[in-house]
Amino acid sequence: MADFRADKPTHSTLSNIFYFLKLMFKISPLLVIGECFWGVLMRLPTRIISVLGVKYVIDVIANGDDKMKIVYAVIVIAAILIVSEVLNAVYREFFFSVELEKITKGLSEILYKKAKELDLENYDDPDFYNNFILVIESSGARVTMVLGLVQRYIGEVVSLLTIGTILFAIDPVCLLIILAIVAIFTPVSRKIGKLQAQRQIDNNRLHRRADYFARVFYLQDYCKEVRMNDIKPLLLERYNEAAQDVLDNQRKYVRKIDFIYFFQESGVQILGFMLLLPLYLGYCVLQKHTLQAGDFVATFNGALQIATSFSFLTVGVVRQFSESARLIEKYREFLKRKNRIIDGEKTADCGEPKTIELKDVCFTYPGNDEPTLKNINMTIKPKEKIALVGYNGAGKTTLTNLLLRLYDVSSGQILINGEDVRDVTVESHRERFSAVFQDFQVFAATLGENVALSPEIDAERAESALRHSGFGKEVPNGLDTYLLREFDDSGIMMSGGESQKVAISRAFYKNCPYVILDEPSANLDPIAEYNLNQSMIEAARNKTVVFISHRLSTTVSADRIYVMENGEIIEQGSHDELMKMNGTYAYMFNLQAEKYK
Repeated sequence: MADFRADKPTHSTLSNIFYFLKLMFKISPLLVIGECFWGVLMRLPTRIISVLGVKYVIDVIANGDDKMKIVYAVIVIAAILIVSEVLNAVYREFFFSVELEKITKGLSEILYKKAKELDLENYDDPDFYNNFILVIESSGARVTMVLGLVQRYIGEVVSLLTIGTILFAIDPVCLLIILAIVAIFTPVSRKIGKLQAQRQIDNNRLHRRADYFARVFYLQDYCKEVRMNDIKPLLLERYNEAAQDVLDNQRKYVRKIDFIYFFQESGVQILGFMLLLPLYLGYCVLQKHTLQAGDFVATFNGALQIATSFSFLTVGVVRQFSESARLIEKYREFLKRKNRIIDGEKTADCGEPKTIELKDVCFTYPGNDEPTLKNINMTIKPKEKIALVGYNGAGKTTLTNLLLRLYDVSSGQILINGEDVRDVTVESHRERFSAVFQDFQVFAATLGENVALSPEIDAERAESALRHSGFGKEVPNGLDTYLLREFDDSGIMMSGGESQKVAISRAFYKNCPYVILDEPSANLDPIAEYNLNQSMIEAARNKTVVFISHRLSTTVSADRIYVMENGEIIEQGSHDELMKMNGTYAYMFNLQAEKYK
């Protein structure tokens, strides 16, 4: 697997630029081709005018020719410039803007699709996650930057060749002087490019810390806690520390970059344009008399154009392309990131529930030394209602994540109907499960779409699922009512309990043989919890249900209860059997029951 965290690129600058161009070309080939041609049209006419046009006018004056030639020349030059400006406006407004959005949209879809396919363990890696955010957030800016660089690169190459040919015909020595001066300072730009790219990578990591505190102050999730407690000074202090780290990082890089850039630019400008070039041109005019007035101006203007093109193609390209290439390297590694959870060759059966077996299942989170689950053995019969209980950190949620193949076991097997879940495709395996997570989410979409988690909604099933979950909130437009206000200012906001009922309804809506509920009643009042349990028993009569609960009153009706501690199963049985054992479960149940007596 490629190391997504590596700072040293594994591909050359040119390779990375071409890789990104290929991505864009697949989405909008006309824009990529158009930018290449437009780079030439934007630069070449004005530069030829500054060399040959000015030379023609001066030669007319110096030779005493008909002054109307100057008028005609000015008219032609003005016409060329006007046509160029009109074409530029039409191209930018009616083609470029639309196609740019098309590329940005297409690239975002590629990135979002890849993000959806990533193993959950990638989100546990902070270094990967930092680069993941960098890739997602810089997508649009990177398109504009690379297109702009390529456009200018093509334009400068054609301009360099054209003006260089003209200048070579007038005075080849002048051309060699300019090329030599710029070439001397080319290696310096590599250092600048590396520093600029590393600065952005470091800034992204530091900004993520500062952005956390910004979210705390504007997200509704935190507003009550912030207002009801005295945590504001602490948050502001931590924010200032994080923001100061960003400023310190900027200062560290700015000092280095500015010094190197000053050395590079002053060398090219002072040594090249203010010393060697004027001395040589003056010598040609005053001593050798090899240049006439028109040749003098054309040579000097041409030299400036050559220097501009060559400076960009050597100094500017290396610096700017190097910066972009290092960030494009992150795109490549992100899109090539290989999953450990891979498809099997078979398609899972999504019909009637079958026996689920866990055999000697062990699991260790990547980067951890100690296993989270140890030698888990469990048999879940079809249509059984299984409860997982235990203290926080016992491994209950991890176990359900393994059942869903959000992670794969480190060792052992999970079998459904005697078939290893790794032998079937991931999509078909997950399709036979419905899950409500402890950290459930409500999406900025309609109520019906939130239940179905799909644009295709069976209204009757959705309404039935909401009833079973206990959702009774009056909503103005039924299933078409928008939740949250990101896309609809009239969208409704719900309490935690109402949101959880919407999430629970998804388990009732989906036609599948297995249901996993992680703390399904955490935000519900006792009456709603009781009603949910009754509805769950009724609606999931023909399904296998595995649920996690810290409220042991919900586990009484389970067919079998597994008590977990430190990643192991320490007790199992029905409620009555466990109470007779008078072990951990009985202790926990009596402790909770005591509160209600």
